[in-house]
Amino acid sequence: MSFKVNTTISQFGGQLLKLTHESRFTKTSMDVNLFIPPAQTKKIPVLLYLSGLTCTPQNASEKSFFQYFASKYGFAILFPDTSPRGAQIEGEDESWDFGTGAGFYVDSTTAKWKNNYNMYSYIHKELLTELSKSYPELDFNNISITGHSMGGMGALVGYLSLPGKYKSVSAFAPICNPSIVQWGEKNFGNYLGNNKDDWKKYDPTELIKNYNGPITDILIHQGLNDNFYQSQLKPENLLEAAKNGNYNGKIDLRLVDGYDHSYFFISSFVEDHAKHHAKYLGLY
Repeated sequence: MSFKVNTTISQFGGQLLKLTHESRFTKTSMDVNLFIPPAQTKKIPVLLYLSGLTCTPQNASEKSFFQYFASKYGFAILFPDTSPRGAQIEGEDESWDFGTGAGFYVDSTTAKWKNNYNMYSYIHKELLTELSKSYPELDFNNISITGHSMGGMGALVGYLSLPGKYKSVSAFAPICNPSIVQWGEKNFGNYLGNNKDDWKKYDPTELIKNYNGPITDILIHQGLNDNFYQSQLKPENLLEAAKNGNYNGKIDLRLVDGYDHSYFFISSFVEDHAKHHAKYLGLY
């Protein structure tokens, strides 16, 4: 597989590459943005950022300010898309919280969606493997993961379901217990079917109960003025589920007054997350 470089933008001494490639898991063309910091004498660690509902690779790369800290600490940052686009499935463009822009980072199993909506395998298997071939200066064995909202859920799921693959995890306002909220019920029901046992492998609150891999602190920021906090996100459920497992006391949930669900919130605390991952990536 080859990546087409559509645009190269100089930023903070490094380069932001806007890439396109064909995916065998989504069977569509996929956009991805990749920031590579200034050249180093050793291979460059990677931070994977998963975006939220309705977002494209542009949102975080234009609004988060992550590239400044990636350049400062010396890690690359990867911004994938949030779903297949143009799969031409009936109903995929009818609502903002399902279908296009809302892949929910799962591998679909229902007949209508399973040929294209396989974002779990696309992200954690295909994309990272193929990029490692095209950009050998990047160290995909030294990689961490973060994300926002739906992407925060995806980051937690990736970390907890693939023990040891990611050195650390953090999240901004993640959907922590999707099996019991409207967003999760809508997306899991359509992508995975009605058997709720099948939903558990994509639910951080369920996964953390039996997690038995490497333990690194989980950093979560949650704005108290976030309209989705109580209805869709439920970070306290994740903390409660962790109490009887290996993650008891290892989740740093920071509730911040006055902040909403937007990139104004994300950019305000992105430095904390960059430092968190730089530590586990061995950069200081």
